[in-house]
Amino acid sequence: MIKELECGSACTGDLARGCEYCIEGSKMVLFVTGECSWGCEYCPVSLEKKGKDVIYANEARVFTDEEIIAEAESMDAEGTGITGGDPLRCIDRTVRMIRLLKERFGEDHHIHLYTATIDPEKTRLLEEAGLDEIRFHPPRRMWTHMRDTALEEIASFTKMDAGIEIPAIPGAEDEIISLVNYAKSIGIKFVNLNELEFSESNWDMMDKNGYEIRDEISAAVLGSEECAGYVMEKCSGIGIHFCSSPFKDGVQLRRRLIRKAENVCADYQAVTEDGTLIRGFLYAEDLLKAREELLSAGVEEEMIAVLDNKLEVAPWILEEIAPDLKYKCVISEQYPTADGLEVERTPLN
Repeated sequence: MIKELECGSACTGDLARGCEYCIEGSKMVLFVTGECSWGCEYCPVSLEKKGKDVIYANEARVFTDEEIIAEAESMDAEGTGITGGDPLRCIDRTVRMIRLLKERFGEDHHIHLYTATIDPEKTRLLEEAGLDEIRFHPPRRMWTHMRDTALEEIASFTKMDAGIEIPAIPGAEDEIISLVNYAKSIGIKFVNLNELEFSESNWDMMDKNGYEIRDEISAAVLGSEECAGYVMEKCSGIGIHFCSSPFKDGVQLRRRLIRKAENVCADYQAVTEDGTLIRGFLYAEDLLKAREELLSAGVEEEMIAVLDNKLEVAPWILEEIAPDLKYKCVISEQYPTADGLEVERTPLN
């Protein structure tokens, strides 16, 4: 039986453990490299990462172990999803990061990983390092030829939760069903079908193959949801989860942002129900003088922070006093991410 989830997602059977954490927004996303040798034409990885040996923890590019740990701590992460590129292209780095996270946060810190590399020896290294869940996403050309891979051998020895995760490609229903049935026959635990999406890096391919956007408010491909529904109706005996495009943004990402915002929010900031930060900014040439004026006007010291080129003032206070100030004052709504992307700016005077 197909169970409806939030934002158009659905499942048959139990969700993968890693998905349960992601739904709660409690997992850090650790992008360990953009390098990958598989060349999946539908790959949605952004141009700033695709093919490049870079590391990101959530939205922040990182260069040290300390920065990775700090990002996990900033959202009080209960787990980590390791992705790429293909993390097994840099197996030593990936193993080291699994050990780093387990040593810092303990064995209960749940780690899952995505890879197209079906390699028994590398899988053993990941398991020995402490990986909890592995998700194989073989390229489309392999979906009807999985017996030619080492997936059955891996399924026979690994104690990790092992699953398949691929995009639901319209027109590929029979290929996906073949893959799902094979996965079930060798003891793979779950299958995740992601709604196929347009991105800046795969747009030309999508256009070349005649795919269309589902609607004006989504990057999802028309027919992907129906493809997943058809597969779920035809396949039984294995848990299948369809993860919709709105589900990723409206549930997973939103809850992760809320979690981080509540964890990093200062006393002079506010958090919205969407996980953005509301901040009040006052611009002045002489910041210390402006600060003294605010203090003299009765604003409490802990409600003011001196930044590089402005003062930050509790937004609920700044809204009240801005009409009487000679300084430019604004309310800024921002994501609680490393880049502090501004969503909206409202002048107060």
